[in-house]
Parts: sequence; structure tokens; C-alpha cells
Amino acid sequence: MLDNFVAELRIRGFSEETIKSYSFFVKKFIDFIKKDIGSADENDVKLFLAYLISDRKLSSASVALAKAAVSFYFTEILKKKFNLKTPKIHKKVPVVLTKEEVREMINSANTLKHKLMLELFYSSGLRLSELINLKINDLEFENKIGWVRKGKGSKDRMIILSDRVVLDLKKYLKNRKDKSDFIFTGRAGETISKRAVQKAIKSIAMKAGIKKDVHVHTLRHSFATHLLESGTDIRKIQVLLGHSNLSTTQIYTKVSTTELKKVKSPLDEL
Repeated sequence: MLDNFVAELRIRGFSEETIKSYSFFVKKFIDFIKKDIGSADENDVKLFLAYLISDRKLSSASVALAKAAVSFYFTEILKKKFNLKTPKIHKKVPVVLTKEEVREMINSANTLKHKLMLELFYSSGLRLSELINLKINDLEFENKIGWVRKGKGSKDRMIILSDRVVLDLKKYLKNRKDKSDFIFTGRAGETISKRAVQKAIKSIAMKAGIKKDVHVHTLRHSFATHLLESGTDIRKIQVLLGHSNLSTTQIYTKVSTTELKKVKSPLDEL
């Protein structure tokens, strides 16, 4: 039943992650309505979304994703009109590490492999899927840049490589036993799993004694915030992060406190 749906998503260039998420919610919708999806209408969708909000307690972001999935099925597969509103997505201010905390994490890494993961997340602003799929041929050591191939939105983008990352990468690749095209591999030379990377980052944060809720994306947030605080133009940061809209990047202006700390209280002027 979902074969045409998945095929259409692939033809449109949706990422495998999006296809997986869309398929998940459309299947949940079919299970919920307990009838042929071809006979479903907007009221069925409304009840489904209300169920996700009230019974399943899903976040506004997850509900919006579910709506997008079902909406695509309605408009593109069933060729039916679709117009429902969902709760406004609450944009949380991301958790950001201090430079000292980043330094402590890098120093707490047990292996060069884990150290490199940390350095690439922080120095290049990579997403988890982008790090996992990064290949040796995607890197230009002499120019100190790399390329994310078919990142979010199926777009290629340039990333920067720090001097330290270039040195550590060369050392790591020279001593690595397997000959995989991918930078980071798991068992038998296969692509390393997301779970393995997430677990490594969590473990290193605990070892470094960091009390904040640290995730892989925390290092990407820290990359953007620290660039902003050092005076890098926000539009350049937008390009480096691969954001389609500047409004997405502007969340980091709410995180950066450097300029706010420079403001002198009027009480001290009395």
C-alpha cells in the first residue's frame, strides 16, 4: 500500500530519513482510521492529529511532521485537497557548550577515532548523518575544506576543516586497518551506526564531568554559537550549517550572550 508513496518520495528527492519518518506516520494513520485510506477525509486526519496530541503526548514538531506526511499522501497520491492547521512549533533555545567544556570533552576522548568525531562535529558543524556518511574523497586536505554530499534537502555543501582536524585525520587514516571509503566504520568495515556515535559522545561528556544534556547536535549548536560570538557573519554561518532559511540560523542569536554581557546596567551609571 505504501510502495507508491515511497517511490514518489524518492523521485522527489526526499532523504531516506524523511522517507522513513513519513512512512511511519502514514502507517500509523492507516492503523488509526481502521479503513481503506482511499476513503479517508480531512476529519479522519483531524482526529488522528488530536489523538497524537492528547493521547500520545507527541511534541508539536512531531505532530507537524505527521501532518506533513499525511498531507503529502493526500495531495500527491490520493489527489485530494488538504488544509488543516497544527500547533505552532515551539523553538527551544539549544543547549550550547562553553569553549572550555568542548576542550574538556576533546581531552576526555579515549581514542583518536572518538576525538576526531568530536572535532568534526564541533569544527565543521556536521549533523550526525553527515558525519556517518562522510567519505575520504569528500575531503580536500590542502584547501582545508570538505563536502557534505546530499545532505539535508539532498543538497551538497562545503564544510571547513581546522588545522587540528586535518592533522588528526591524516594520522587516523594512516593507521586505520580497513580500506573503506567512509571515514568512520563499525564492525567488518561497515558504516558506523548512529547509536554507536551517540553513545560515544554521551560517554565522553560524562567522563568530562559536564552536567548539561549533551547530544551530538550540541556540538553543532556550539560551533554555530561560537562562530557568531567571534564575529562571523550570520549568513556565512547559515551556509556552513546548510540552513535553507536564515530564520533557522537566527536561533543562535538568542543563545549568544557575548554582546549582552557588554551591556552596562543603568544602575551603574547613576
